[in-house]
Amino acid sequence: MSENKESNNKNSNEIKNGFTSSYEENSLNQFVAKYGGGIIGGLIALILCFTELYKILVSIVIILSGVFIGNYVQKNKSNVKEKLKQFIDRF
Repeated sequence: MSENKESNNKNSNEIKNGFTSSYEENSLNQFVAKYGGGIIGGLIALILCFTELYKILVSIVIILSGVFIGNYVQKNKSNVKEKLKQFIDRF
């Protein structure tokens, strides 16, 4: 019983002194653990927009997608021809 009173007094003293309670720390840690990737992604997106590096990234993505599509078409010519014929026949 005396341990409970001591821990309650300790928590109330921490809150009074400007420190957060362990519950608030846990909820903050849970929030950061849950949404940390989104926060970091948003910050990176803001940096890219402000520095206009997104133009370079878009160019790189277009080039890489062209490389992958070209490689896929080369390796799967017969499948691509079939699918292309079916697509054209729909129109």
